[in-house]
Amino acid sequence: MFNPKRLSLARKRRGLTGTGLAERAKVSRITVVRSESGETVPDDDTVARFASALSYPREFLFGDDPDEIDTAAVSFRSLTKMSAKERDASVSAGVLGLELNAWAEREFRLPASNLLDLSYETDMEAAARSIRQHWGLGEKPIGNVLGLLEANGVRVFSLAEDTATVDAFSFWRDETPYVFLNTFKSAEHSIFDSAHELCHLCCHRHAGTERSRFAEREAQAFASAFLMPAADVRARMPRFITIDTVLEAKKRWRVSAMAMVYRLHALGLLTDWRYKSMCIELGRRGYRAGEPIGIERESSTVWKKILAQLWAEKATKTEIAKKLNLPADEIESLIWGLTGSTGKPDGASGSATLRVIK
Repeated sequence: MFNPKRLSLARKRRGLTGTGLAERAKVSRITVVRSESGETVPDDDTVARFASALSYPREFLFGDDPDEIDTAAVSFRSLTKMSAKERDASVSAGVLGLELNAWAEREFRLPASNLLDLSYETDMEAAARSIRQHWGLGEKPIGNVLGLLEANGVRVFSLAEDTATVDAFSFWRDETPYVFLNTFKSAEHSIFDSAHELCHLCCHRHAGTERSRFAEREAQAFASAFLMPAADVRARMPRFITIDTVLEAKKRWRVSAMAMVYRLHALGLLTDWRYKSMCIELGRRGYRAGEPIGIERESSTVWKKILAQLWAEKATKTEIAKKLNLPADEIESLIWGLTGSTGKPDGASGSATLRVIK
């Protein structure tokens, strides 16, 4: 039977209002409202109009009820700046990610969650050390944070959202943690976002229905400590730190220049005056908006292995889309930016174990 919840999901994913869908489908707005509410069942011609307007397979609109994600329990960082349309599109991507992950778990044996419950921890430096010790990372820089999360059971997907207000978000579904990264951000930004969301998953899982600004500050401090361990930073940095020192140091820890000076200031290696001066100078050089000289983007180990197996069987992402009754562009969006090649800087990168289920 026609599923009104799937019509609403597809509309939100495409960033359309009810009026916008009505105009595209050349139907009345009340037809959209009644179809989404379940008040009326659209006829075949109207369903075809909806599917064409949304560029979704007709079969998608006849599937089971999609999983629902409680937006209050999702770690949206820029919720106050985010429009309802952007929020709905991002959450809808999360719902589709759950469906794609369900398919992947039916076909492959993916890594189980290996995260710690650190909801009791109030010291983010200690929390970051606990995770590093749990994963046997020592004090060295991490070569591939994305791969490390996957190796420890986090399901990572991309958000191909070309907007400044959506950084990343995360949530738990049953006992499986999920992270969605906006891959339009710089590689350094995405690495920091990965560590930021790791904090939410470990430290704020039981934080209630809304995460406070304090929780966001905790996540920032955790990410900084996780990516740039205090002992390693103190041992590597010279007594007198300049802008050139910072730009060289950021390559080692694979973070943004601003994140680097923030960490140096937090560790007492930069005075308040030097910190503010460096922020102004980095902004003048273009480092506030991005990374003029950036690093290579990290890549997924899980999705590269899945795609390699599919290619070996002469299958494609388009065939996955057909199995899930999804548009191919939605599959591409969920793993876009995660499967490119990457170098292997010094440090642990993680290696996800993945076996085909026959």
